[in-house]
Parts: sequence; structure tokens; C-alpha cells
Amino acid sequence: MVRKLAVELLGTGLLVYFAVGVATLSFGFGTAGSSYAAGVVATALAFGLVLLALVYVLGPVSGCHVNPAVTLGALLVGRIALVEAVGYLLAQFAGGILGSLLLWGTFANSPVYSRSTTGLGADGWGAASAVHIDAGGAFLFEVVLTTLFVFVVLGVTGKAGNAATAGVVIGFALSVCHLLGIPLTGTSVNPARSLGPALVVGGTALAQVWLFIVAPLVGGVLAAGLHLAVFPKSARSLR
Repeated sequence: MVRKLAVELLGTGLLVYFAVGVATLSFGFGTAGSSYAAGVVATALAFGLVLLALVYVLGPVSGCHVNPAVTLGALLVGRIALVEAVGYLLAQFAGGILGSLLLWGTFANSPVYSRSTTGLGADGWGAASAVHIDAGGAFLFEVVLTTLFVFVVLGVTGKAGNAATAGVVIGFALSVCHLLGIPLTGTSVNPARSLGPALVVGGTALAQVWLFIVAPLVGGVLAAGLHLAVFPKSARSLR
């Protein structure tokens, strides 16, 4: 159990450090230049490819949830016990916070970095959204996006899935979510990924982070229900 929790903490921290790091470089520092689309593609690929690698490396130990919404979905379909799920959630949130602090510590050594203006890849709506989507639209969008993502994860790691290709499918699914989601909310689908940067940046990001915790968890619940409806006899794997 300790090893599983350590792996979940490590995996979530690495996902935040590398993928949110690319997001900060692209949109905070402007390394993508004047091309907003280039920043979207770079960030989407970063999230997908990092998760792809983590699934194959850490999956045999803990299942590599690295996402509270995935853990909630796994709990509801009976693939993980309640006590273990609570441990996973705590480890994931801790990993997201530690990864964000480490990333902030890295960028803080740059003379052109400002926590208030450069940020740390935090999610948001309204003025914090590239298309100025409101809170209601952001909530609905994050629920739909997370439902799709967790449904894919549960499907490819179940009896009908193929373990050899699961990491690729999961990684590409996360990339697709970000391709659509970055202009709208920045893309959460992962409460641990959202909480860490919001705590570091504070301000609007911290005030709005509740949505990016609640909406993905709602999506995880809906994904579990959808999975049970489509695959009523799915094997209890995901670890």
C-alpha cells in the first residue's frame, strides 16, 4: 500500500511538473511565439505523452491513476477498495501540490518570471478563459470532458481492453481533451492538476479552483455509471 501511494504521489507530481511546465512556458513565457495554436498543440502533446509514459512505467504498481477523477471512477465500478481510494486521493493531491511547488521553484529563478503575470498554467473561466466562457459553461464542459476521459480509461483497462495499447489510448485521449479544452478552461479533467497551480498562484485561480475540483469528480461519477451500463461484466483491473 505504501509503495502504491508513493507511486501515485510521484506520478501526479511528474505529470504536473512536466506538462504544466510546458503550459507555463507556452502561455506564460510566450515561448510559442505569436501562434496560440502552437502553444495549444505543444501543451496537449505534453500532457498526453507524459501520461502515456507514466502508465507503462507506474501502471504495474498502482494502476497509475494520478487523477482523483479516475480513482473515483475505479472505486464506483468496484476496482479499488474505499480505504485504498482515499489514500490514492490524498497522495494525488499531495503530488499535485509538490509538483507545482517544484515547478514554481524552477521558474522563480528566471528574472522574467512573475507569479502574478506569468502564472503557473492554472485553469479558469471568464477573463481567465481564452474564449471567456462563463462558470456554467466551464462546469458543463469539464464534466463532459472528464466523463469521456475516465470512460476511456475504465474501458481500456477493463476486460475488453488491451493492456499492451492501454497507455497509448489513454495518452492520446488526454491530448485530445486538451486540444479542445485549453482555449475554453485551460483543461482540468484532473482536480490534483488544478489544485496545485492554483494554490501557488493564488488570486483568481484559487478563487475559481473549486469548479475544477467538483466538475471532474462529477465527470468521474458519470463515467463510472456509463461504463457499468456499457460493460456490466467488466473485469476488475486498472492496477
